[in-house]
Amino acid sequence: MLIINIGELAGIVPTGVRRKCGAEMGTVEVLRDAWLEIGPDGRIAAFGPMSTLPETVAQALVISTKAEGRAEKSPDIIDAHGALVMPAFCDSHTHVVWAGCREGEFLDKINGLSYEEIAARGGGILNSSDLLHRTSEDDLYEQSMVRVREMMAKGTLAIEIKSGYGLRPEDELKMLRVIRRIRESVPAVVKATFLGAHAVGRGYSHDEYVDEVIRMLPAAAPLADFVDVFCDEGFFTVDDTDRILSAAAAFGLRPKIHANELAVSGGVEVGVKHSALSVDHLERTTDAQIDALRGAETMPTMLPGSSFFLGLPYGRAKDFIKAGLPVALASDFNPGSSPSGDMRFVMSLGCIKMRLTPSEAFNAVTLNSAYAMGVDDIAGSITPGKLANLLICRPGVTLTSIPYLHHSPFIEKILAAGQEI
Repeated sequence: MLIINIGELAGIVPTGVRRKCGAEMGTVEVLRDAWLEIGPDGRIAAFGPMSTLPETVAQALVISTKAEGRAEKSPDIIDAHGALVMPAFCDSHTHVVWAGCREGEFLDKINGLSYEEIAARGGGILNSSDLLHRTSEDDLYEQSMVRVREMMAKGTLAIEIKSGYGLRPEDELKMLRVIRRIRESVPAVVKATFLGAHAVGRGYSHDEYVDEVIRMLPAAAPLADFVDVFCDEGFFTVDDTDRILSAAAAFGLRPKIHANELAVSGGVEVGVKHSALSVDHLERTTDAQIDALRGAETMPTMLPGSSFFLGLPYGRAKDFIKAGLPVALASDFNPGSSPSGDMRFVMSLGCIKMRLTPSEAFNAVTLNSAYAMGVDDIAGSITPGKLANLLICRPGVTLTSIPYLHHSPFIEKILAAGQEI
């Protein structure tokens, strides 16, 4: 496969660069008037200016001449017609496996109830747990696939998916099996996270449930890539988190932590202590958390869709960048606090509400989010050897117009490992 006449090839990153930090986030490497070659393995083979298109490749552009003398291009050649080509979005924090609908809680929010008040009334995560318990595995898979296909159609081709609405051993495993089926069904890159510690399951005391989560690990670990804990006010403490992460380490599960959504919880610090791949949410963060992340391999990941939907503060992304830190953005796609997996909208919120530049937001939803889900070696940038997960934009679209015209259609074609979907 060959893409020619690319107006701007955006998101070029040298081999070995895993993430962008600080001032680097403000730069997006672009090649104008370019071509890009995709190998038979679905990975980026090479790219360059149209003026350097290899002669043998140029000759292959024309495979036949019709009677009227018009040249016909090979079906393996895509003409971008001067449009922007960029890496597909990477979404490093989602909960897309859920059952049923929680639109009744949407009305509760409109009527003034907070997230915490809805949870205290038995709604929220526990409501989703009850619905999931009554749903068959096949039905849960079909419901979840609708959302995954929607995400892919909007340009996301790397998706982390958490369990956490099971809250019983059999239902947590049901969720993880569904995530495995999704991975086997779609051309997107899919990673699974065991989030047994999302809330205290019904019928357990707090301490009993922490023990139960630890007992789930031997069965959950073979189905999961990561482990997560909702370390926040009203959910799990730093000590709970420390216990669960210590136990999970024996099974090779690296942490990705919910932290500082509802309060300054200590989740960032315990995440750094356990070399978490990411600490996510960060709506309520002080300078102490910024300091704790200096020099760490942990990716600060902010979820502006939750801030938008719940009316929470937006993460201090600019302060993190000024401190020399990286930032990723993810959707938090879930039924209760962020019912959207549109990463283009996440990018827009990053610009409009968090004052990121389009370049900073672009890096936050591509390379840095790929890092935050452990797939930066195969996704998130235009780099030889990475999967050709690409968005070919409509003519006239620019990196700035993507977040600016935040609901105007901007995608012409989507390629997953070089194949149009």
